[in-house]
Amino acid sequence: MSSPFPADRIQLDEVSPKPLRAMYHLQNSLELDETLANLIRLRASMVNGCAFCIDMHWKDARVAGESEERLYALNAWRESPLFDERERAVLGLTEAITLVADDHIPDEVWEDAAANLSESELANVVYEATVINAWNRLMISARVQPGLYQPGMLQAVA
Repeated sequence: MSSPFPADRIQLDEVSPKPLRAMYHLQNSLELDETLANLIRLRASMVNGCAFCIDMHWKDARVAGESEERLYALNAWRESPLFDERERAVLGLTEAITLVADDHIPDEVWEDAAANLSESELANVVYEATVINAWNRLMISARVQPGLYQPGMLQAVA
């Protein structure tokens, strides 16, 4: 079997496809606004330095209608006027979850997210950030090659 996502270390989708499918199903079970989900996936991937996931989620966000201007500003979201209060709360929580070993989740970050999201949205943001962090760790460990992903590819092979 030839994977559409070649990896330099291990081809996880061929060697161990069952947990990979489970991860995909977990991600698809989440109920979150697509714009927020794309921001979470891309920002966590940037923080983690996952080239494959940055490539994938940047392309998916563009197809979903996200502007290049906002995508370019995502690394500086705190200073950029392009993100609203709700998005900032989500990005702050995403970074805290991604860097959980640093400060765990500071109360002020959690409270900001809770003030800007419904309880259901908040739960789904926590899951979304957790799932993308797991994906990042899998893709970085396997050294999945960036640049080959085209929007819709993942759904076609899953």
